[in-house]
Amino acid sequence: MSQYDNVSVVKKANVYFDGKCVSHTVVLADGTKKTVGVILPSSLTFNTGAPEIMEGVGGSCRVKLKGESEWKVYGEGQSFNVPGNSSFEIACDEPYHYVCHFG
Repeated sequence: MSQYDNVSVVKKANVYFDGKCVSHTVVLADGTKKTVGVILPSSLTFNTGAPEIMEGVGGSCRVKLKGESEWKVYGEGQSFNVPGNSSFEIACDEPYHYVCHFG
Protein backbone atom coordinates (compact mmCIF):
# COMPACT_ATOMS: atom_id res chain seq x y z
CA MET A 1 0.00 0.00 0.00
CA SER A 2 1.46 3.37 -1.00
CA GLN A 3 -0.77 5.54 1.22
CA TYR A 4 -3.07 5.50 4.23
CA ASP A 5 -6.54 6.96 3.77
CA ASN A 6 -8.89 8.34 6.44
CA VAL A 7 -6.24 8.94 9.11
CA SER A 8 -5.52 11.56 11.72
CA VAL A 9 -2.01 13.00 11.88
CA VAL A 10 -0.39 14.35 15.03
CA LYS A 11 0.93 17.73 13.92
CA LYS A 12 3.99 17.85 16.16
CA ALA A 13 6.90 15.82 14.78
CA ASN A 14 8.83 13.21 16.76
CA VAL A 15 12.44 14.42 16.51
CA TYR A 16 15.25 12.15 17.69
CA PHE A 17 19.05 12.30 17.69
CA ASP A 18 19.32 16.03 16.94
CA GLY A 19 17.07 15.73 13.89
CA LYS A 20 18.72 12.67 12.36
CA CYS A 21 15.37 10.87 12.70
CA VAL A 22 12.06 12.66 12.23
CA SER A 23 8.63 11.03 12.14
CA HIS A 24 4.95 11.84 12.46
CA THR A 25 2.36 9.72 14.23
CA VAL A 26 -0.68 8.71 12.19
CA VAL A 27 -3.81 7.24 13.74
CA LEU A 28 -5.93 4.96 11.57
CA ALA A 29 -9.73 4.87 11.74
CA ASP A 30 -9.59 1.78 14.00
CA GLY A 31 -7.28 3.58 16.48
CA THR A 32 -4.08 1.84 15.35
CA LYS A 33 -1.04 4.11 15.62
CA LYS A 34 1.94 4.09 13.27
CA THR A 35 4.82 6.45 12.68
CA VAL A 36 5.97 7.55 9.25
CA GLY A 37 9.45 9.01 9.07
CA VAL A 38 12.93 9.41 7.70
CA ILE A 39 16.33 8.59 9.16
CA LEU A 40 19.10 10.70 7.65
CA PRO A 41 22.59 9.27 7.05
CA SER A 42 23.84 8.27 10.51
CA SER A 43 24.38 5.38 12.93
CA LEU A 44 21.81 5.29 15.74
CA THR A 45 20.59 3.00 18.52
CA PHE A 46 16.86 2.82 19.30
CA ASN A 47 15.22 1.25 22.35
CA THR A 48 11.78 -0.32 22.07
CA GLY A 49 8.93 -0.61 24.54
CA ALA A 50 6.38 -2.44 22.41
CA PRO A 51 7.29 -4.80 19.56
CA GLU A 52 7.83 -2.99 16.26
CA ILE A 53 7.85 -3.82 12.59
CA MET A 54 9.97 -1.39 10.59
CA GLU A 55 8.82 -1.28 6.96
CA GLY A 56 11.21 0.32 4.48
CA VAL A 57 9.51 2.52 1.90
CA GLY A 58 12.60 4.21 0.45
CA GLY A 59 16.36 4.01 0.72
CA SER A 60 18.21 1.31 2.60
CA CYS A 61 19.79 0.61 5.97
CA ARG A 62 21.85 -1.89 7.92
CA VAL A 63 20.37 -3.24 11.14
CA LYS A 64 21.72 -5.20 14.07
CA LEU A 65 19.19 -6.37 16.65
CA LYS A 66 20.13 -6.60 20.32
CA GLY A 67 21.97 -9.86 20.98
CA GLU A 68 22.87 -10.43 17.32
CA SER A 69 26.39 -10.14 15.93
CA GLU A 70 25.58 -9.80 12.22
CA TRP A 71 24.33 -6.71 10.42
CA LYS A 72 21.51 -7.26 7.91
CA VAL A 73 20.65 -4.97 4.99
CA TYR A 74 17.06 -3.86 4.36
CA GLY A 75 15.72 -1.79 1.49
CA GLU A 76 12.49 -0.53 0.02
CA GLY A 77 9.71 -3.11 0.35
CA GLN A 78 11.49 -5.04 3.09
CA SER A 79 10.79 -5.04 6.82
CA PHE A 80 12.34 -6.23 10.04
CA ASN A 81 10.85 -7.11 13.42
CA VAL A 82 12.13 -5.75 16.73
CA PRO A 83 10.99 -7.38 19.98
CA GLY A 84 9.47 -5.27 22.75
CA ASN A 85 11.73 -4.06 25.56
CA SER A 86 14.76 -4.45 23.33
CA SER A 87 16.94 -2.32 21.08
CA PHE A 88 18.47 -2.18 17.62
CA GLU A 89 21.30 -0.40 15.90
CA ILE A 90 20.62 1.13 12.51
CA ALA A 91 23.12 2.59 10.05
CA CYS A 92 22.04 4.57 6.99
CA ASP A 93 24.26 5.84 4.18
CA GLU A 94 21.29 7.54 2.50
CA PRO A 95 17.92 8.78 3.76
CA TYR A 96 15.87 5.76 4.88
CA HIS A 97 12.10 6.27 4.69
CA TYR A 98 10.03 3.99 6.91
CA VAL A 99 6.71 3.15 8.50
CA CYS A 100 6.88 1.82 12.04
CA HIS A 101 4.04 -0.53 12.98
CA PHE A 102 3.59 -1.03 16.75
CA GLY A 103 2.37 -4.04 18.70
